[in-house]
Amino acid sequence: MIHPDIESVLLSEEEVQSRIRELGAEISRDYEGRSVLLVAVLRGAALFIADLARDITVPVELDFMAVSSYGSSTKSSGVVRILKDLDEQIEDRDVLVVEDILDTGLTLKYLLKNLASRKPASLEVVTLLSKEGKRRVPITCKYVGFDVPDEFVVGYGLDFAEKYRNLPYIGVLKPSAYQD
Repeated sequence: MIHPDIESVLLSEEEVQSRIRELGAEISRDYEGRSVLLVAVLRGAALFIADLARDITVPVELDFMAVSSYGSSTKSSGVVRILKDLDEQIEDRDVLVVEDILDTGLTLKYLLKNLASRKPASLEVVTLLSKEGKRRVPITCKYVGFDVPDEFVVGYGLDFAEKYRNLPYIGVLKPSAYQD
């Protein structure tokens, strides 16, 4: 059932799960013979990392970071704050940052610079969604689930003011849900 605040379903639950299985297979091939530390960017990537980890066949460990650049706005402020840092050391480890959506790239650029300074053996990114037209800084993601249009999307971990994360699909939020 479609939530009444959703204008349209951009990606169905089946499409999302199918693509995650494909990403898991790609990551498993690329990290064959090694273990990988998956680092989720909370809160949006929580659902994605849980499903993705189950579809990766090489040994994985999970860790979490919480960063903020949005607040309750629909646009990134560009000011990034680390709200929760990693519990694990990443020096000489293969690290894969798990992101829900790559938008302007400002938050991820900051995060990657911070993590690279800790000297991991490798540092790559998997993002479920990428909004190419919104990029303000160049970011390379080794794994991209879907390229999406410049719409305000929610569901499957993505939110507006902490709502809609539990939707099993990714939908376009009606402007009336976020405009005063």
